[in-house]
Amino acid sequence: MKDLAGKTAFVTGAASGIGLGIATALAQAGVKVMMCDIEKDALDTAISNLKQTNADVAGVVADVSLKEQLQAAADATIERFGKVHILVNNAGVGGAGGYGQWNDAAWDWTIGVNLMSVVWGIEIFGPLIESHGEGGQIVSTASMAGLVAAVAPAYNVTKYGVVALSEGLRPELALRGIGVSVLCPGFIRTKIMESGRNLPGRYNDKIDMEAAAAEANKSEFAQMAADLINKGIDPLYVGELVREGIEEDWPYIFTDNMFESGVDDRFAAIKAGFDRIRDRTPRH
Repeated sequence: MKDLAGKTAFVTGAASGIGLGIATALAQAGVKVMMCDIEKDALDTAISNLKQTNADVAGVVADVSLKEQLQAAADATIERFGKVHILVNNAGVGGAGGYGQWNDAAWDWTIGVNLMSVVWGIEIFGPLIESHGEGGQIVSTASMAGLVAAVAPAYNVTKYGVVALSEGLRPELALRGIGVSVLCPGFIRTKIMESGRNLPGRYNDKIDMEAAAAEANKSEFAQMAADLINKGIDPLYVGELVREGIEEDWPYIFTDNMFESGVDDRFAAIKAGFDRIRDRTPRH
């Protein structure tokens, strides 16, 4: 994947934020991009703007938490471009509330978008990438919360899952000519705190997004996070890092070093756990 010009990519959550940054950076490198999002108006605007730069892009509206819609989006990609080389599983939502605040529907939505869409994306697009024998790359967006459980439990769980899935598949898919990368961004200037704007109608009477937002706003951490996101890293910069990560087959793509010490602390705690039982002989 050293030369991306002429290749085809499918990017979810592509209408704004990191997804749009990735789609833009890939288009700038001559990649044909199928942009997928649940938010039609934002998607139409993003496509229109990119086409003004002579980018070869198209769009498909899909709720990626529904497997049949993701399959339909894959079918549309093959119909439009003939083949696909790059899969970017990027769509994500902020997640359910904290301990004592979540409910089954919120977990279902968060897991569906953040984790199952990645599972299904790989299941659906992996064989399509293999089929042409030209190689390819799968990039899935996790978060630094996939390495340090620092935010809402459901969000942490799904992002850890994306990291685990990517790490586990990387050696296996390498044998099939597919590189696997996991993107773990820090605070990026996106609308992640406004995830409720795209809540599917089937959850309207099960998840009270206004109440959840009001409760979250009481949290000092949530207020700090909102401020850091508003002042966050440019999504196009993230897209450029992802493009480089695809070209060089990076296993991990980071956006900054803000959480590096937190990762060090986590692994130090894990190592300490082994040290506690190092001199003991297990009983069999």
